[in-house]
Amino acid sequence: MTRGRTGPPTLEEVAAFAGVGRGTVSRVINNAPGVKAATRLTVERAIAELGYVPNHAARALAGSRTDAVALVITETERRFFAEPFFSDIVHAVGAGLADTDIQLLLTLVRTEKERQRFVQYARAGRVDGVLMVSLHGDDPLPDMLAELELPTVLSGRRSSDESVSYVDSDNVGGARSAVRHLVDTGRRAIATVTGPPDMYVAQCRLRGYEEEMRKAFGEVEASLIAQGDFTEESGRRAMAELLERHPELDAVFAASDIMAAGALHTLRAAGRRVPQDVAVVGFDDSPLAQHTDPQLTTVRQPVEEMGRAMARVLLEDIDEPSAAWRHVILRTKLVVRASA
Repeated sequence: MTRGRTGPPTLEEVAAFAGVGRGTVSRVINNAPGVKAATRLTVERAIAELGYVPNHAARALAGSRTDAVALVITETERRFFAEPFFSDIVHAVGAGLADTDIQLLLTLVRTEKERQRFVQYARAGRVDGVLMVSLHGDDPLPDMLAELELPTVLSGRRSSDESVSYVDSDNVGGARSAVRHLVDTGRRAIATVTGPPDMYVAQCRLRGYEEEMRKAFGEVEASLIAQGDFTEESGRRAMAELLERHPELDAVFAASDIMAAGALHTLRAAGRRVPQDVAVVGFDDSPLAQHTDPQLTTVRQPVEEMGRAMARVLLEDIDEPSAAWRHVILRTKLVVRASA
């Protein structure tokens, strides 16, 4: 595996040698939870056999602070500028840093090349910490930053056993409250439009829908679930699919406000009245929710609090590095308006 190499072994080589993912190796190195004892032993043996030494370059530069942190958005420009959530989180993080001398650097990381370039930038000690938004389950960047021992805080999680500090909303509970409201108002054929399946936030909102549907009706009908990708166009398309499968449906829970807006457009085009024929509930309580026709019933996630909490947790980790990851989960709240 290392034939022809002149440099020290890399984290990727340790992962390949042990037969695990690089994230697992990172969790073992950082003594994080979520790794089985046998797997941990296998990784430790691989580290010893290859002579791998974690890169401490970033921490070595801690004595010369840059007074700058990076806010990394792992989405395209199209999504970044189209979805209010991103501008809201940037504003909230900025507010959380307003009373400090720290400069906030915004960057989009969309490709492997851009990911590697940002890691090199971080390895050079140009930022004191990193905030990350809109994570997909297979994103290795948080583990790459953990290898550098660079303070990192995520908005949301990649999985239930996330090994990096994060601030998240109660997505399962929020989705449950949305479906419970629909059930309590007499709706029975309740569909949902999900987010991308590789995003833990989408998985949680789907789980909340399924849990409350089972509680109310004993089972979940798979044909009442249509996949979206947190864009308005996917909300339109998914709503059309659901109407074709279930002309009788009387409610839909969309996993984001922007997908709910797309669903409203399709329902209007199909001659369905909202909420008389079909009730609609979104998630986020973005400014968009008050400008749809009718105004959108939605689950409010506290974006302002999330951004401020992310900044606070990162500053704490920069000033006083802790052996433990810092995990914060904020409450959500159902906001009832005319659409449901």
